[in-house]
Amino acid sequence: MLRKERLQLILKEINVHNKVLSAELSEKLSMSEDTIRRDLHELAEEGEIVKVHGGAMSKTFHYPFDGKSKVYALAAKQKIAEKAIGLLKSDMSILIEGGTTIMEVVKKIPPKLRAIFFTLSPQTAIALSAHENIEVMCIGGRLAKNGNMFTGASVINELAGIRFDLCIIGANGLSPKEGLTDSEWEVVQVIKAMIRSAKRTAVVTIAEKLNTVKKIKICDLDSIHYLITELPPGSPSLSAYKGRQLVRM
Repeated sequence: MLRKERLQLILKEINVHNKVLSAELSEKLSMSEDTIRRDLHELAEEGEIVKVHGGAMSKTFHYPFDGKSKVYALAAKQKIAEKAIGLLKSDMSILIEGGTTIMEVVKKIPPKLRAIFFTLSPQTAIALSAHENIEVMCIGGRLAKNGNMFTGASVINELAGIRFDLCIIGANGLSPKEGLTDSEWEVVQVIKAMIRSAKRTAVVTIAEKLNTVKKIKICDLDSIHYLITELPPGSPSLSAYKGRQLVRM
């Protein structure tokens, strides 16, 4: 594989999944981790990504408010947000995480909606605060800088004591066989707790993440009530997700 081609593939992986580990890229591209680390360093030096411990993040995921970086697949994420808004009803208690797709959902919240939003993401909390009729509650703990969300036992314990009407989460990996997956142990434990604490769970994700698998399992598809992508429900790309207790929006 040519070096230029390799760098383009690495950049796409980071943009699609928001954050990736060097080990994952090494396995996917059949390259040594030393080579991957050098590539990530070069991309970071060029201002294309943000290098973090063990891997890299997209700039818009790390700095969602600076306006300097274009959001990857923005039109698709805006379409997802328009669909997701249909699940929000007044007087709901809604648990929501962070990420570029989630940020588009927050932007689409109708001004007249009155609801309580709980979040584990400082960035999401700031974005939610712009809505006059929304009450914002933060569930805090240790900030996982690679995921820009609060993690740890204190977060999991607090979530166990609350029952939410709806939980809205993004996806790093999602497949019919392996379900919802991610790469970071602490983040996985928190997302598991989020799902357990909600009556219903919606996963919002661009179609490029479908049929991808990360190393740590969060849950089976049976634990998810809504799968929201930019695709129409009858799309052939969603055919593998049929026959399950899952609404494909």
